[in-house]
Amino acid sequence: MLIHMKNCILFLMVTWQLVVADLPGQSEFNLSGGYAVTIHGTMSSHNWVETIGEVTGDMVAGRRAGGGADVTSIRIVMGVRSIRSDMGTVMDNRTYKALKADADPQITFLLDAPVIILPFRRGEKPIALLGHLTLAGVTRPVTLMVDYFEVTSESMRFEGRQMIKMTDFGVKPPSALFGTLRAGSDITIYFKTVFTILSK
Repeated sequence: MLIHMKNCILFLMVTWQLVVADLPGQSEFNLSGGYAVTIHGTMSSHNWVETIGEVTGDMVAGRRAGGGADVTSIRIVMGVRSIRSDMGTVMDNRTYKALKADADPQITFLLDAPVIILPFRRGEKPIALLGHLTLAGVTRPVTLMVDYFEVTSESMRFEGRQMIKMTDFGVKPPSALFGTLRAGSDITIYFKTVFTILSK
Protein backbone atom coordinates (compact mmCIF):
# COMPACT_ATOMS: atom_id res chain seq x y z
CA MET A 1 0.00 0.00 0.00
CA LEU A 2 2.82 2.43 0.91
CA ILE A 3 4.63 1.80 -2.38
CA HIS A 4 1.37 2.29 -4.27
CA MET A 5 0.76 5.63 -2.50
CA LYS A 6 4.31 6.79 -3.27
CA ASN A 7 3.83 5.89 -6.94
CA CYS A 8 0.55 7.81 -7.04
CA ILE A 9 2.15 10.89 -5.47
CA LEU A 10 5.05 10.74 -7.95
CA PHE A 11 2.62 10.39 -10.87
CA LEU A 12 0.59 13.41 -9.69
CA MET A 13 3.75 15.53 -9.29
CA VAL A 14 4.99 14.67 -12.78
CA THR A 15 1.53 15.24 -14.28
CA TRP A 16 1.25 18.61 -12.51
CA GLN A 17 4.63 19.74 -13.87
CA LEU A 18 3.64 18.72 -17.40
CA VAL A 19 0.36 20.60 -17.15
CA VAL A 20 1.77 23.83 -15.72
CA ALA A 21 4.56 23.87 -18.29
CA ASP A 22 1.89 24.32 -20.96
CA LEU A 23 0.02 27.10 -19.18
CA PRO A 24 -0.08 30.45 -21.03
CA GLY A 25 2.94 32.58 -20.18
CA GLN A 26 4.83 29.70 -18.57
CA SER A 27 8.28 28.71 -19.85
CA GLU A 28 10.82 26.06 -19.00
CA PHE A 29 14.26 27.12 -17.73
CA ASN A 30 17.51 25.25 -17.12
CA LEU A 31 20.23 26.14 -14.64
CA SER A 32 23.10 27.66 -16.61
CA GLY A 33 26.82 27.81 -15.89
CA GLY A 34 28.35 30.43 -13.68
CA TYR A 35 26.49 29.31 -10.57
CA ALA A 36 28.09 29.44 -7.13
CA VAL A 37 26.88 27.19 -4.32
CA THR A 38 28.79 27.01 -1.04
CA ILE A 39 28.25 25.48 2.39
CA HIS A 40 29.30 27.51 5.44
CA GLY A 41 29.70 26.08 8.92
CA THR A 42 31.64 26.37 12.16
CA MET A 43 34.11 24.33 14.18
CA SER A 44 35.41 24.81 17.68
CA SER A 45 38.27 27.00 16.50
CA HIS A 46 37.22 28.55 13.19
CA ASN A 47 34.66 28.68 10.39
CA TRP A 48 34.84 26.43 7.34
CA VAL A 49 33.59 26.61 3.75
CA GLU A 50 32.84 23.92 1.20
CA THR A 51 32.11 24.51 -2.50
CA ILE A 52 29.67 22.35 -4.46
CA GLY A 53 31.10 21.91 -7.95
CA GLU A 54 28.30 20.02 -9.73
CA VAL A 55 24.85 21.61 -9.69
CA THR A 56 21.99 21.09 -12.14
CA GLY A 57 18.42 22.31 -12.09
CA ASP A 58 15.29 23.31 -13.90
CA MET A 59 12.38 25.65 -13.36
CA VAL A 60 8.95 26.44 -14.78
CA ALA A 61 8.01 30.11 -14.51
CA GLY A 62 6.39 33.03 -16.25
CA ARG A 63 7.34 36.71 -16.30
CA ARG A 64 4.98 39.27 -14.75
CA ALA A 65 4.55 42.88 -15.75
CA GLY A 66 6.91 45.08 -13.77
CA GLY A 67 9.71 42.53 -13.37
CA GLY A 68 8.21 39.83 -11.16
CA ALA A 69 7.56 36.18 -11.91
CA ASP A 70 5.07 33.37 -11.35
CA VAL A 71 7.28 30.46 -10.34
CA THR A 72 5.56 27.11 -10.69
CA SER A 73 8.37 24.67 -9.94
CA ILE A 74 12.06 24.63 -9.04
CA ARG A 75 14.35 21.60 -8.84
CA ILE A 76 18.02 21.89 -7.87
CA VAL A 77 20.31 18.83 -7.72
CA MET A 78 23.81 18.95 -6.17
CA GLY A 79 26.48 16.26 -6.43
CA VAL A 80 27.80 15.20 -3.04
CA ARG A 81 31.16 14.02 -4.36
CA SER A 82 31.70 17.37 -6.08
CA ILE A 83 31.95 19.05 -2.66
CA ARG A 84 35.40 20.46 -1.90
CA SER A 85 36.45 21.80 1.50
CA ASP A 86 38.86 24.60 2.31
CA MET A 87 40.38 22.17 4.84
CA GLY A 88 41.64 19.66 2.25
CA THR A 89 40.93 16.13 1.07
CA VAL A 90 40.71 14.59 4.55
CA MET A 91 37.74 16.81 5.33
CA ASP A 92 36.30 16.08 1.87
CA ASN A 93 36.29 12.35 2.55
CA ARG A 94 34.79 12.82 5.99
CA THR A 95 32.05 14.95 4.43
CA TYR A 96 31.25 12.25 1.84
CA LYS A 97 31.03 9.66 4.62
CA ALA A 98 28.81 11.88 6.79
CA LEU A 99 26.47 12.59 3.85
CA LYS A 100 26.38 8.88 2.84
CA ALA A 101 27.61 9.69 -0.66
CA ASP A 102 27.78 6.06 -1.82
CA ALA A 103 24.12 5.36 -1.06
CA ASP A 104 22.76 8.87 -1.72
CA PRO A 105 25.05 10.76 -4.13
CA GLN A 106 22.77 13.77 -4.60
CA ILE A 107 21.31 16.60 -2.53
CA THR A 108 17.98 17.76 -3.98
CA PHE A 109 15.76 20.79 -3.39
CA LEU A 110 12.16 20.85 -4.68
CA LEU A 111 9.79 23.81 -4.43
CA ASP A 112 6.60 22.80 -2.61
CA ALA A 113 4.03 24.96 -4.40
CA PRO A 114 3.76 27.75 -6.99
CA VAL A 115 4.75 31.21 -5.73
CA ILE A 116 4.51 34.78 -7.01
CA ILE A 117 7.74 36.76 -6.67
CA LEU A 118 7.35 40.52 -6.92
CA PRO A 119 10.28 42.86 -7.70
CA PHE A 120 12.44 43.90 -4.75
CA ARG A 121 15.88 45.43 -4.25
CA ARG A 122 18.98 44.17 -2.45
CA GLY A 123 18.77 44.80 1.28
CA GLU A 124 14.99 44.59 1.39
CA LYS A 125 13.11 41.83 3.21
CA PRO A 126 14.00 38.47 1.61
CA ILE A 127 11.41 36.21 0.02
CA ALA A 128 10.78 32.81 1.62
CA LEU A 129 10.36 29.82 -0.70
CA LEU A 130 9.01 26.72 1.00
CA GLY A 131 10.31 23.41 -0.26
CA HIS A 132 11.74 20.03 0.64
CA LEU A 133 15.41 19.13 0.83
CA THR A 134 16.64 15.56 0.45
CA LEU A 135 20.02 15.02 2.11
CA ALA A 136 21.68 11.70 2.98
CA GLY A 137 18.49 9.90 1.97
CA VAL A 138 16.27 11.92 4.34
CA THR A 139 13.69 14.46 3.14
CA ARG A 140 12.67 17.39 5.33
CA PRO A 141 10.80 20.69 4.79
CA VAL A 142 13.08 23.72 4.47
CA THR A 143 12.78 27.45 3.89
CA LEU A 144 14.95 28.92 1.15
CA MET A 145 15.47 32.66 1.60
CA VAL A 146 15.86 34.64 -1.65
CA ASP A 147 17.90 37.82 -1.07
CA TYR A 148 18.05 38.93 -4.70
CA PHE A 149 15.91 38.18 -7.75
CA GLU A 150 16.23 39.51 -11.29
CA VAL A 151 14.17 38.80 -14.42
CA THR A 152 15.39 39.43 -17.97
CA SER A 153 13.94 38.47 -21.32
CA GLU A 154 15.93 35.21 -21.36
CA SER A 155 16.76 34.38 -17.74
CA MET A 156 15.92 34.59 -14.04
CA ARG A 157 18.63 35.07 -11.40
CA PHE A 158 18.31 33.97 -7.77
CA GLU A 159 20.67 34.67 -4.90
CA GLY A 160 20.04 33.58 -1.34
CA ARG A 161 20.62 31.10 1.45
CA GLN A 162 19.19 28.09 3.17
CA MET A 163 19.92 27.29 6.82
CA ILE A 164 19.67 23.66 7.93
CA LYS A 165 20.60 21.52 10.92
CA MET A 166 22.51 18.42 9.82
CA THR A 167 21.20 16.33 12.69
CA ASP A 168 17.63 16.85 11.38
CA PHE A 169 18.71 14.71 8.43
CA GLY A 170 20.41 12.07 10.56
CA VAL A 171 23.85 13.42 9.61
CA LYS A 172 26.66 13.35 12.16
CA PRO A 173 28.73 16.53 11.57
CA PRO A 174 32.14 15.66 10.11
CA SER A 175 35.34 16.12 12.11
CA ALA A 176 38.95 16.97 11.37
CA LEU A 177 42.36 16.40 12.98
CA PHE A 178 41.50 12.89 14.20
CA GLY A 179 38.25 14.05 15.71
CA THR A 180 39.70 16.87 17.80
CA LEU A 181 37.78 19.42 15.71
CA ARG A 182 34.11 18.71 15.08
CA ALA A 183 31.81 20.76 12.89
CA GLY A 184 28.69 22.27 14.40
CA SER A 185 25.31 20.90 13.32
CA ASP A 186 24.04 24.20 11.90
CA ILE A 187 25.13 25.03 8.34
CA THR A 188 24.06 27.57 5.73
CA ILE A 189 23.97 26.89 1.99
CA TYR A 190 24.57 30.07 -0.03
CA PHE A 191 23.66 30.08 -3.70
CA LYS A 192 23.91 32.28 -6.79
CA THR A 193 22.07 30.75 -9.74
CA VAL A 194 20.88 31.79 -13.19
CA PHE A 195 18.08 29.92 -14.94
CA THR A 196 18.04 30.39 -18.71
CA ILE A 197 14.92 29.90 -20.82
CA LEU A 198 14.88 26.89 -23.12
CA SER A 199 14.56 27.54 -26.84
CA LYS A 200 11.25 26.44 -28.33
